[in-house]
Amino acid sequence: MTRVALAAGPVSAMLVLLGVTHVGLGLLMAVSPGTFFEQIASYGTQNDHYIRDVSTFYLAMGVVQLAAVRRAPWRLPVLAFTALQYALHVFNHVLDVGETDPSWMGPVNLISLAGLAALIVLAVRWTQKGRS
Repeated sequence: MTRVALAAGPVSAMLVLLGVTHVGLGLLMAVSPGTFFEQIASYGTQNDHYIRDVSTFYLAMGVVQLAAVRRAPWRLPVLAFTALQYALHVFNHVLDVGETDPSWMGPVNLISLAGLAALIVLAVRWTQKGRS
């Protein structure tokens, strides 16, 4: 799949990166919600059921992102949806940046999400310009 993405261009490569990342996160959340909470998202009180609920969203989003690699008409709507989701996700992290334990996790999560959101917006722009 990586060969297809690289041959097709940077937007496809971004979709592969996003899809694999989201499927991986979704699987981690579904299979080991405690590990996800402790290592990635220690905000508030751990709730395994809710983490597994959210995993279904990440799994579905990742599968659709991977499907969009081979379906050019899907790329712009999938990336636009992903950009919106990341914008909202970043806003949520701005509100809770100081609520993690350890305390460094909040700023690191915020910066990494904002950086990825910027790359997703760039991919949306490339798709609009036909550079998929």
